Amino acid sequence: MMKNVLKQIFSFILPVTVLVLVPLWIEKDFTIRVGINLIFGLILILAGLNVMVVTISSFIRIGKGTLAPWSPTQKLVIRGLYQYVRNPMILGVLTILLGESLCFWSKSILNGQGLFLSSILFILLFMKSQILKKDSGRNTGNIKDMFQDGSHG
Repeated sequence: MMKNVLKQIFSFILPVTVLVLVPLWIEKDFTIRVGINLIFGLILILAGLNVMVVTISSFIRIGKGTLAPWSPTQKLVIRGLYQYVRNPMILGVLTILLGESLCFWSKSILNGQGLFLSSILFILLFMKSQILKKDSGRNTGNIKDMFQDGSHG
């Protein structure tokens, strides 16, 4: 039981790093500016947190694992948000980062979000390419070929 709890706690290393530590590192001015941007920012942060809570609880309850690559799920999660989006956790993180950039009116956090998104897209395309290569024995390098298997990404 304790081992499972520790796994769940350690699985938060990745989102805490991206959502807290990196913004603290790249942004020097955390002045909250009251205005419409603060309201929209808080709404986005709350929406993103909701997505993360639902995703993490799905991993625990349905998948019998965590979101961390070192302790993956034991069952494929295809219910809940995973019915509609392949990577809802990434969607939640991006939504929170956008909310943070609005709350603090921060170009640095917004640029960091763009870098995070670009990195994730590259990694996902690379992984898909490697899976296709392993499954079919060939890798054409053509992005169009990667998605002809009927999957979404």
